Amino acid sequence: MAEVTKPAALDGIRVLDLSRILAGPWCAMVLGDLGAEVIKVENPAGGDDTRTFGPPFEAGESAYYMAFNRNKRGILADLKTGEGQGIVRRLAAKSDVLIENFRSGAMEKFNLGLDALRRANPRLVTCSISGYGRFSPLAERAGYDFMIQAESGLMSIIGEPDGPPTKVGVAISDLITGANAVQAVLAALYHREKSGLGQHIDLALLDCQVAALANVAQAYLMTGEKPKRYGNAHQAVAPYEPFETADKPIALAVANDRQFRILCRELGLDRLAENPLYASNSTRAENREPLVGELTAVFKTKGREEWLRKLRAAGLPAGAIRTVDEVLESPEIAARDMVRDVPHPAMGSARMLGSPLKLSATPTIEPFHPPTLGEHTAEVLVDVLGWEQEKAEDYAAKLVRDPE
Repeated sequence: MAEVTKPAALDGIRVLDLSRILAGPWCAMVLGDLGAEVIKVENPAGGDDTRTFGPPFEAGESAYYMAFNRNKRGILADLKTGEGQGIVRRLAAKSDVLIENFRSGAMEKFNLGLDALRRANPRLVTCSISGYGRFSPLAERAGYDFMIQAESGLMSIIGEPDGPPTKVGVAISDLITGANAVQAVLAALYHREKSGLGQHIDLALLDCQVAALANVAQAYLMTGEKPKRYGNAHQAVAPYEPFETADKPIALAVANDRQFRILCRELGLDRLAENPLYASNSTRAENREPLVGELTAVFKTKGREEWLRKLRAAGLPAGAIRTVDEVLESPEIAARDMVRDVPHPAMGSARMLGSPLKLSATPTIEPFHPPTLGEHTAEVLVDVLGWEQEKAEDYAAKLVRDPE
């Protein structure tokens, strides 16, 4: 019997992705993973900015662009022209979701105001992503992940206590905002099922990153005390940090008093468990420095793998501090389908990250390659807007030949 293909959760939903760079494309990509038909609209003068973010490049495509644009069909449309605006307007009329991250007022300048698009298609969910929000004293300012990491306070809590503020190694503000955008879009679609109407979503990178300060922000709101940097240690839990061993470091996360007693037993340091300075998590956090010194002295007597076997056997959360290559080539990542081989028209086959979303009844779709620039222009104009094939091909060829 042939295997029955399970429909994805968003099968039948069409997303018009007018965004570029990271947060908006990330949102649209995840919706595509979940089965939505995503149409990515790019300008003919080079397309999404991330196409030029490199090195590295492979077959003309950048790692940045490849990471944020799987499971989309790509078309070209010049929004500075009436023809391009008309195409987007007609696509919006046939879409369920529109995502954009232009500067404030740009959509109106293109004769594509979101209020007007929703009047033409009352079921349309529109999502605007910006650095500071559409209704903000900083609405006119462009948003960049690095600026948001700095201005949100995130960098002030990352790094060694006596070192400079440090950013996260990926565009975390964009990623968090993209994830929040997915949640908001899904909530708006659920609301539409009950009301029959779409709505507007206004997301700011700054809002999303400040919200992600979570317990650190809440601690300040409770105490009025300025948060400090703790390096790789935890500000409220100890021991919860890396430890040097005889060869390679380990990461140890002891989250409660019971685990601390087990750790002391495994390290032959039962006297520490009896010491009032370390009896509770709060006292361990207050007396972190001498405690870390005692533990480090023992950890340095054996190598990483021996300690990991011992600690894990005792049920303690301990791990190797791995490099990216070690992670991506690991058996557990392979077992979870987190690295996929995806056919690509220029590369032949592209190794790409897979979706982390594992749904039993509505699994994510089999991934397909990020579109080459304008790859599906004629196809979408024929399939979605009903253009004649020759007219669509002529339009697509014109934009490719004359990108300005």
